[in-house]
Amino acid sequence: MKNKKFHTKAVHVGNDSDRQTGAVTSPIHFSSTFKQEKIGIHQGFDYSRAGNPTRTRFESNIASLENSRYGIAFSSGMAAITALFQTLSYGDHVIIGRNVYGGTYRMATQVLSNHGFEFDFVDTRSIEQVESAIKSNTKWIFAETPTNPLLELCDIDALSSLCSAKSVKLAIDNTFMSPYGQNPLKLGADVVMHSATKFIGGHSDLVAGVLITNNSSLAERLYFVQKSGGAILSPFDSWMLLRSTKTLALRVQQHSDNALMIAKMLQECSKVNSVIYPGLPSHSQYDLATKQQKNPMGDSIYGSIISFECKTMDRRDLFLEKIKLFTLAESLGGVESLVCVPYNMTHASVPKEIKQSMGLSQKLIRLSVGIEYLDDLINDLAQALEE
Repeated sequence: MKNKKFHTKAVHVGNDSDRQTGAVTSPIHFSSTFKQEKIGIHQGFDYSRAGNPTRTRFESNIASLENSRYGIAFSSGMAAITALFQTLSYGDHVIIGRNVYGGTYRMATQVLSNHGFEFDFVDTRSIEQVESAIKSNTKWIFAETPTNPLLELCDIDALSSLCSAKSVKLAIDNTFMSPYGQNPLKLGADVVMHSATKFIGGHSDLVAGVLITNNSSLAERLYFVQKSGGAILSPFDSWMLLRSTKTLALRVQQHSDNALMIAKMLQECSKVNSVIYPGLPSHSQYDLATKQQKNPMGDSIYGSIISFECKTMDRRDLFLEKIKLFTLAESLGGVESLVCVPYNMTHASVPKEIKQSMGLSQKLIRLSVGIEYLDDLINDLAQALEE
């Protein structure tokens, strides 16, 4: 499948028909342990924490979609991030994007910092600020792009050049774009992280995470952490993800197409104070998004997440009360449209002063635009924004 296109790899890699029965859909291997012909002689698997055939098939599939050699799957996105940081040693330093997901902030500041790791949170839009934050013990730069929920971008190519010059590794959280909309490894990143719960799963029915890399020594360490820590992805969720990636291209393109039209509609609405969406020319990093975020056909793609600020808290609450097709819930990337207030929901664990410093307002609403019929979504938003 090396020279096949994204859509084809998504359907076929890791999805060979069952050799024993001919079933087109491969079976789920629920077994926790595997028969050995002799001591240490088996068919590639001995215990499912160390490796499971269904999980291995998903790891091959998702790695292929990032044009990579290694995929390591975990029980959640946070488990994947934690595993990445567990490759560090006592006293090592990590730079993290300031507008990072609340769970990442919580894990870094309230758990891992207690184990001797150092973390600084920096505006990764600025290469100068990142460079000035690098220390002699800096091992990783961990950045989301676009960020959650303010949709700030970092220039992956420029950041990777800086990391190369400073002998620092670069990790990119690619959750908001998925492998269909952005390929950080191609732009120089050392590892890509996904909360597979989101677009890769795509149906709001599982929790999973994955790390993807071309670095064989790093992959070996991550597999060791996966096996030793035990935060593995179950066979059933692995099988569900194999089902989901088959339609990843179709879903993400529809998500993004819908979001672009909705962002334009919101920008023209007098009831909205401001709209943040990388696909709008008004976005300060529109040019970077257009250059960096590409689908497999080479077309610019801007994602399905829109943030907008209401003029008053009453206006925000009335909108949430009236909206019908957008469900008030955390998470994103499912086929159904969701709405949340990041200040009180996804970023509740981030201290108030930090939220203020990054410009995160209680009046900010985040939309995860689904794949429903566009006019239905626009009409629902319009009626919810009416007085």
